[in-house]
Amino acid sequence: MPNRSPPTPTTSCLPAVWLRPAARRCSTRCAACFNRAPMGQSIPTDWGDGRLNSFPAPQRHRRGGERSPLSFHFFRPAMLDRLDTLDLHFQDRRHIIAAYLYPHADGVALIETGPGSTVPMLQARLAARGLTPADVSEVFLTHIHLDHAGAAGHLARHGATIYAHHVGLPHLSDPARLLASARRIYGDDMDALWGEMHPVPDDQLVALNDGDTVPLGGEPLTALDTPGHASHHISYVLGDVCFTGDVGGVRMPEERHVELPLAPPEIDLDAWRESLAALRAAADRHGLTHLAPTHFGLYDDLPAHFERLEAAIETADDWAARKLPGWDDGDEALQDAVTQWMRSRASDYGVDGDAWDRYERANPSWMAALGLRRYWTTQTA
Repeated sequence: MPNRSPPTPTTSCLPAVWLRPAARRCSTRCAACFNRAPMGQSIPTDWGDGRLNSFPAPQRHRRGGERSPLSFHFFRPAMLDRLDTLDLHFQDRRHIIAAYLYPHADGVALIETGPGSTVPMLQARLAARGLTPADVSEVFLTHIHLDHAGAAGHLARHGATIYAHHVGLPHLSDPARLLASARRIYGDDMDALWGEMHPVPDDQLVALNDGDTVPLGGEPLTALDTPGHASHHISYVLGDVCFTGDVGGVRMPEERHVELPLAPPEIDLDAWRESLAALRAAADRHGLTHLAPTHFGLYDDLPAHFERLEAAIETADDWAARKLPGWDDGDEALQDAVTQWMRSRASDYGVDGDAWDRYERANPSWMAALGLRRYWTTQTA
């Protein structure tokens, strides 16, 4: 990516406010250049030369091909400096569900959308960066569960192309079965939790398979087939960041604890082990520096994170093998037992109080009980 002559840093840099400049401010401290790194991310404090670089301007995406240019300035044209974590404030709580915004030379990409219930917050986050839903040109979904893909149809209505695993596309085109299945689980809480999910027109859906790449400006985004949480789960490598959806575990900012999201109906711990191996291999192959789970934020301690994820997989398998054979104490007792087990694991890492509440909202233990029971029943059938 060419390094262009630096523009004069003035308050005219304001359109860049939706980008996240590097930690070092420009010499005149223009309004655009400020620290806004997402929680959990480590960003260098010194780029060495301190120069202000520009990147070819993203274009506003409009239905029918109409495009109007936007001009942005930021430090060093590295991928991580353009990536923005959008906190969707699920259930009015911080750090539960993230969407990741990535502007590039040809448009604006979004990794994950959050549920339909957080569309107003998503629109507010975009507006704070000088954008509207019509500016989003591509959406990449790790899988089709409502907390990750529920707002995809909303963005498709504004012209975005939606990318997902080929197995998940029919449920995006016609979400009726997906919604019916979710309603059986959530009952009367369904609408308040997840909002409305609109279908995505077939001509705006693109199927992805393992190893497929999509160019985003000058940077390829690569799909990794990573089942375990769901059979249709994809992780994405973009530059030195891997977006792990749910297969990389649930982790809250400033916490070390990595939790398995065990929602039914497709938990497969053997497949999860293989996906962890694939993530480790991708980290070596691509020189990854950060993981970006949807729940929640960016983390740069990849080896330690992977070790904790592996321990979570093995602990879940061991707990299921010890507790579930012959379980006859009923669903409520099982949910209590799983909650106690999960809370005990979290407390080993000092997670309690508000931090535990955020883990619980992102990955409810009562749902983990349903997922583990279904997994064990399937394994022993």
